[in-house]
Amino acid sequence: MITVKPRKAQYSETEAAEALGVSTDELRRLIRHHIVGREDDLAPLSQANFQPSDLLLLRLLAGQCPQPAGSC
Repeated sequence: MITVKPRKAQYSETEAAEALGVSTDELRRLIRHHIVGREDDLAPLSQANFQPSDLLLLRLLAGQCPQPAGSC
């Protein structure tokens, strides 16, 4: 029997960074560079929840290949 870990519905900033394989500082830099227009908009980020689709977008913006591996 194969067990599959269910995907989460929401991720905290720390969980999102871990899922992307980056530090929280790197996650913030990525968001600052591609998504946020002003530094002030980053303040509430640590309270934000990320959806799986957000992680997919951030992964693409970071130049990481989404799963399955080798599909890029």
